Amino acid sequence: MTPRTAPPATEAYIIGAVRTPLGREGGGLAGAHPADLGAHVIRALLDRTGADPGAVDEVVFGCVDAVGPQAGNVARTCWLAAGLPGEVPGVTVDRQGGSSQQALHFAAHAVWSGNAGLVVVGGVQNASMVPSSQVAAVGKALGFATPVAGSRGWQARYGGREPSSLRGAEMIAKKWDISRQQMEEFALASHRRAVRATAEWRFEREVVPVAGLLADEGPRDVTPGELAALEPLAEGGRLTAGLSAQAADGAAALLVASERAVREHRLSPRARVHHTSARGSGPGMPSAAVAATARALNLAGMAIDQFDVVEVDEAFACVPLAWTRETGAGPERVNPNGGALAFGHPAGAAGARLMTSLLHELERTGGRYGLQVTGEGGQATVTVLERL
Repeated sequence: MTPRTAPPATEAYIIGAVRTPLGREGGGLAGAHPADLGAHVIRALLDRTGADPGAVDEVVFGCVDAVGPQAGNVARTCWLAAGLPGEVPGVTVDRQGGSSQQALHFAAHAVWSGNAGLVVVGGVQNASMVPSSQVAAVGKALGFATPVAGSRGWQARYGGREPSSLRGAEMIAKKWDISRQQMEEFALASHRRAVRATAEWRFEREVVPVAGLLADEGPRDVTPGELAALEPLAEGGRLTAGLSAQAADGAAALLVASERAVREHRLSPRARVHHTSARGSGPGMPSAAVAATARALNLAGMAIDQFDVVEVDEAFACVPLAWTRETGAGPERVNPNGGALAFGHPAGAAGARLMTSLLHELERTGGRYGLQVTGEGGQATVTVLERL
């Protein structure tokens, strides 16, 4: 394949990547303020990389449900809560589960264009402190049952159909004829891989303990009987709570640098961002991940068998199963240490968490290319990483 995009004027390097352990909703991080979670990983990132905080050009963080403690541009709040220079600006991104992955893309674009040298990116989410149910309740109190309620343009185009990731996931399971049993087997494998990876200390280099939490709370020894006993989330549906990622609390951060910044600050690059892109489909259709991946590989001039490690977000079990069927990716390379079905889904931090784990797994195994794909309810974000 021949790449369709021109090479950038400078490389966008990843210098460091860290994350907190992921806490279950109502678990060990429930009382940790989002600003403090974000501040914690930012400080750890700067300490580990040795980067000068005053030389940072921008802070870009992902966050979903920006109300209460997550409101008011939480990217900037995290930076200031870390005690870092007030001259450095921050901006918060919301692309649902791909928010912090998009934050990385924005940083790479700024570096490639020559408008930035050092950018701190990442994401934060405290689903315990800001539950989605309460966010929905706020909307209803304001007279809007859903985010699109009252939109004439939406009603004209889609009628009374509201965006629903669950409905989209059920459509995927039906379209690709993915049975509940197949999804349960996948979910069991996700937990088992995560439990094994934890036991083998594979996350030790990437995790920075916080608020007394030392390790991820989600992975556990799930049994087939436990999954089989769960009721469908929708009447007549195939998806259950065990086959969809549960909300989680956590934060992750990465440092992106230009070639010039690497030289001037004597930084040690660990990988380079090889490609970034995103694509959409109809609302509530997570299968955008398939089309987005095909487009990304075409633009990057790469084939699926070139990737040593692949991280596909496990918002629903059917998504990576459909994606693997369509792309032909070897299942052993996809989410080798488990995914969101085991760890949980800290929406605003999910993309940065995946990228942090992807980088460390490439380093652990000696792989060269990594692929990250995140579906976002009708959209999907794709990143290609090359380990140095």
